Amino acid sequence: MALHEHLAKDPDYAFVQLTDICGVDYPTRNPRFEVVYHLLSYRLNKRLRIKVRINENEYVPSLTSLYPNASWWEREVWDMYGLKFAGNNDLRRLLTDYEFVGHPLRKDFPLTGYVEVRYDENKKQVVYEPVNLTQAYRRFDFVSPWEGMEKVFLGRDKTEEGIEPDG
Repeated sequence: MALHEHLAKDPDYAFVQLTDICGVDYPTRNPRFEVVYHLLSYRLNKRLRIKVRINENEYVPSLTSLYPNASWWEREVWDMYGLKFAGNNDLRRLLTDYEFVGHPLRKDFPLTGYVEVRYDENKKQVVYEPVNLTQAYRRFDFVSPWEGMEKVFLGRDKTEEGIEPDG
């Protein structure tokens, strides 16, 4: 936090506004995650991006004492990526349900999630069930850039005649 404090309080910089904190996941890199801060100096009319690389079990110092709005952004990064901020005692779900399992913006998070939430009319309550995807009626087109396109665009990997549709 010493760098952020210097950037905020030193009149030569005056980055007094925290505009965003976000996370980035690079699964093949070590350290795997980045926490990205965006700061604004009104006086200098300048923006600054700071990137901090961390591993999954490391903590980033919270900026809530310097920028009160950091609490909201830190909660979002924790909710989406599972990254922890030392000094922020309010790391609870912000964009997902409290019963949500995992952190959905991680690259290793399954595309369908783990559970399905729906309202059960018979029980008169919200129920959580394991995800069950039916793929029988879907037609996958692995060649066209847009799934389900009827018109076939010829490209480098396609023949002059095009691709015959399944069926």
